This record gives sequence, C-alpha cells and structure tokens, in this order.
Amino acid sequence: MSEHATSKTVVIAGASGFIGSELTRQLQDAGHTAIALVRRPARTPSERTWDPEARWLKPGLIDGVDAVVNLSGASISRLPWTFSYKKEILQSRIAATSTLAEAILRSDDPPAAFVSGSAVGFYGDRPGELLTEAAPVGAGFLARVADAWERAAAPAAAATRLVTIRTGIVIGDGGGALKPLRLIAKAGLAGPLGSGRQIWPWIGLHDEAAAIRHLALDSELSGPVNLVGPRPVSASVVVRQFAEELHRPFWLPTPAWALKAALADAGRDLLLSDQDVSSQLLAADGFTFRDETVTAALAAL
Repeated sequence: MSEHATSKTVVIAGASGFIGSELTRQLQDAGHTAIALVRRPARTPSERTWDPEARWLKPGLIDGVDAVVNLSGASISRLPWTFSYKKEILQSRIAATSTLAEAILRSDDPPAAFVSGSAVGFYGDRPGELLTEAAPVGAGFLARVADAWERAAAPAAAATRLVTIRTGIVIGDGGGALKPLRLIAKAGLAGPLGSGRQIWPWIGLHDEAAAIRHLALDSELSGPVNLVGPRPVSASVVVRQFAEELHRPFWLPTPAWALKAALADAGRDLLLSDQDVSSQLLAADGFTFRDETVTAALAAL
C-alpha cells in the first residue's frame, strides 16, 4: 500500500501550542495531513478559521476527516491564577470543546475519532492511591475544570469514538507546566517543593504527541486515557534532575505553606498534589514509550 493510500487527515484545535506543534510535526513526518483551526483569517491551505467563543465552526469543515484533536484552552502554566484567569482557564476549554462536540453531532460524515483534552488534575490530590482511569473525580480547582472539560466533550460519543486524554506534566522544550520551574532553576533557586515526596505524573513531549497520534489513528480505545510516563517519580526527583540538566544547584526548599500563600490553587493543584497515575491502559493498547524515565525525557530537552 502506498504512503498516499494510508495518509490520513487530522483537524487540530490548539495546533500552535506546546503540544499541538509537536503533534503537527509528527503527523506531517508520518505523511498525514494536519489542519489547524485558527481564530484569525486562514493564511495557508493547512488552516481553517473558527470562532469557539461564538460557538461557530463552518458546516462541513470536519466532514470525512479521520480525526479531530482538541488541545485548545488557556495555559495553566501562566501564573498567577487570578479570579479572572481561572474563569478563562475553564471557559476557554468549555467553549472550544462544546463547539467541536456540537459540530461532530451535526456532521453528515463525522470523524472516526474525537480526541479531546483533559488532565490528571481530574484526580485531585490522592496520596497513596494508584490512579487508573476508573478512579472518581477528586477535589480542587483543576479537578472541577477537568471534569467539566470531559463533560463538554461527552455528547460527541453519540456520533464518534471519543477519547479524553488525561495528560500529566509534559516535559519538553518551550512550554508546559515546567516553564515556571525553568525560571526558578535558572535563577539557582531550585529545591524541594513542600515535602518534595509528592508523586508527579510526567510524560515527555514526544510521547505525549505520539500517544495522541496513536489514540486518534491507530487505536480502538474510547473514554478517558491517562497520558503519563511508565515510571512515576517524586517532585524532588523531577526538579533535581531538571536543575542538573541546566547545571544549576538544587538546594533551596520552598515550604508548602509558602507555595499555598503565594500561588493559592496553582500551588496546591500544580505543585503539591500527590498523584500516582497509571499508564497501563495506554501501554496495553500497544503504545511504546520512547522516554521511559524522567531522565530520558529531560535529556531530550
């Protein structure tokens, strides 16, 4: 079978973001067509205009495509989380997801798969638990956001295979939840965050995009899927190795009370939550991780 015969088309919301850019590159490298949804007039043949705030997507735009991937939403790595920015974090996700889900339901030829964003924040702070996709929603701001995000995507399951990707801390160059830590480490101020023993569910950027590509085009899974690396480690291991990669010291502890006082929900949900999240469902579906350890993921930076 020729490459042309196996080429597939994927529509991506959030294609210019941290994860979306890597996903687009991987799809194109594999001979597939990636179409980016943009909120301005389209400038290239690979772009299409949409307006999620107005719940508008041109009728027929997604008809017949192989998959729609939804990565759209305000960045959670932007700090601080003010009251107005927390509203934007939630509403940007609901608007984009609802727009795509409604378009899929209206489509005369719906995509074969809808892979929609979510986050391990869904589980909240759960020390001592092994968190599979069957675990119930937890407590906290990010748990409420992830739950609402998944509920907004749910109607699309009536028309297509729906996968909600519960993504962990993505380790890659240029963005993600580690972006604030890069600034701290570069200033020589890295150290344990709270106790430092809380488990951080991480995943390398390459594997994050590859897993999305797998779930969109090569899988039959539906429902929530955890996108985390196979070997969880503590926050201190991640921060220490991150500092070492930048040739900076790891020495200055930040007490939990200080993180909560300075960052409120962001401190609790991003930095202090303990989440031992399982990747077994993804692995059992035939996905192979390139970066099996946090050391390998950080070295890829």
